Amino acid sequence: MIGPLIIRGLTMILGYAYPAYECYKTVKNSQPEIEQLHYWCKYWILVAMLTVLERISDSFVSWFPFYSEAKLALFIYLWHPKTKGTNYVYDSFFRPYVSKHEPEIDRSLSEFKMKANDAALDYFQRATSYFQTRMFDIFLQFAPKPQKQPSSTPSGNEPQKEEEDAKAK
Repeated sequence: MIGPLIIRGLTMILGYAYPAYECYKTVKNSQPEIEQLHYWCKYWILVAMLTVLERISDSFVSWFPFYSEAKLALFIYLWHPKTKGTNYVYDSFFRPYVSKHEPEIDRSLSEFKMKANDAALDYFQRATSYFQTRMFDIFLQFAPKPQKQPSSTPSGNEPQKEEEDAKAK
């Protein structure tokens, strides 16, 4: 139980915190080296893609022995100064794949954005309509009730009185 906890902590530190700090130091420089910026951008692109893939396939692969340790080793491989694995993985695998499929990705993203905008607009309209209806109902509950107009029959006994008059005649 302690092993996975240690590995998860090391992954957070060595896979996210340390590279984030290195990226911060690179950006902090008033004249950052463009190569360093490219390197850290490539690293974060790869980490983002790995994180997405991991979230999708986590239940299928997380039970493999030494999965967490392999993930930690991959993160270290990607940023370590001696291996600079980020450049290799990005230039050999990621960039060629994305370049080949870029038009389809752009089209899919554009369609997704349009559908998301339509869904958000529809949701907003429905929520607004619901809110207006509920507020109207609430106002009706608290609105003063109209007073009943007194009828021409003071006690409602007039039909009975007419019957008595008709009997007397």
